[in-house]
Amino acid sequence: MRYTLLFSILLIITSSCTKTKFSSTPSLKFKSVNTTQLPQHALLQFTLSFTDAEGDFSDSGNIFVQKISANCPNSNGDETYVLPVFPTTKDQKGEISVTLGNNAGSSYRDISPQCPPQNDTTVFRFVLKDDAGHISDTASSPTIIIYN
Repeated sequence: MRYTLLFSILLIITSSCTKTKFSSTPSLKFKSVNTTQLPQHALLQFTLSFTDAEGDFSDSGNIFVQKISANCPNSNGDETYVLPVFPTTKDQKGEISVTLGNNAGSSYRDISPQCPPQNDTTVFRFVLKDDAGHISDTASSPTIIIYN
């Protein structure tokens, strides 16, 4: 009886001591893109999923976006975007949408080809940084053709 009680107490203690399922370093994964062939005057929308143990993105959380064009170095570029404010919770997970445009108007960052008349063959890379300065792994898009 004594061993049964001791075993039961140990079982309760070990089952209640669960380790957090997320890391302090943000995790960022590429989820989807609306197209891999972007005509002029159109939008390109990426969806990324993220996790973070502290969920600390309120003050200085940023997402970095890098455009790498294989056939036109003039089209390469880096941008930093401040994440919108959302409630901070432990074991935070969610999705981030990044929208860019090919001559699509002033509301979106223009990613039109910079080596006319050729099109851009481009890959986008994304990195997430939380308030504590922790930086995620790099998430990459598939190859995208941006038409001139």
